[in-house]
Amino acid sequence: MAYIDDPQTQRANLRYVRASMREPLLERDVEFELAKRWRNAKDEDALHKLVQAYARLVVSTASRYRNYGLLIGDLVQEGNIGLMQAAAKFDPEREVRFSTYASWWIRSAIQDYILRNWSIVRTGTTAAQKTLFFNFRRLRARIGDSPSDRLTDAGREKIATELRVKYAEVESMENRLSGGDHSLNAVVADGSEDSWQDFLADPRPTPEDIVTDQWDRDVSIHWLNEALKALSPREQKIIRKRRLREDGATLEELGRELGVSKERVRQLEHRALSKMRDSISGNVERPADLLIDA
Repeated sequence: MAYIDDPQTQRANLRYVRASMREPLLERDVEFELAKRWRNAKDEDALHKLVQAYARLVVSTASRYRNYGLLIGDLVQEGNIGLMQAAAKFDPEREVRFSTYASWWIRSAIQDYILRNWSIVRTGTTAAQKTLFFNFRRLRARIGDSPSDRLTDAGREKIATELRVKYAEVESMENRLSGGDHSLNAVVADGSEDSWQDFLADPRPTPEDIVTDQWDRDVSIHWLNEALKALSPREQKIIRKRRLREDGATLEELGRELGVSKERVRQLEHRALSKMRDSISGNVERPADLLIDA
């Protein structure tokens, strides 16, 4: 994906970066006091000072991910969300500097944003795949085992071993990172008027398919009705209740209703089906009958 900042947005981002870098760093005891005030009293002024002091950490982290084709301003915004999450969960009693704790949240928020927006196809759903996504280019450059853009099998094995992922995952990620998303409206070649979407198959049925399906249904219904006319009333009842219902009646149920045994119902059903088979076979040999009747 390609994102371009307009000049006004670029100037606003630059002002924010400069303002963030001018903020003084906090001493450990000041940081501790601000964190306690926010945690215990929900002092928003303390939260503002704490977050503002470490906005430079967000800017620094976001700048390391600027080569993923996303706006730096959006990365900073997502990093600020991570910074706020860190402030909400930070426990000053653990004697860990807030900057150390916040770094993980900022990085995680930015990485999640990149994975959601780098491609329209979801990327990196597991922790191992995320690690692979954000380390693949660095490791490929370090290995440098092939003059082409593609890794050799040995190179993929090295990355898989170092990151503790499957070889197939490395190969899949290499294919994903070899090219970004492309618009279906783009032309297939310079000077061509055809776009990629012109070559997509339409999964919907064609008008011919719709007419043919409707014709087949009409013919089947016609043949079924003609076959039923060849049966006696008792045979029709058996076929309708046994064969033409989703929850067909049992032989025993029909036997009680008709006052005969189950075996007699079975015999009547078999005879009725034979009659219907003969009737339908005759219609198959005379397909024009339906047209004549219509």
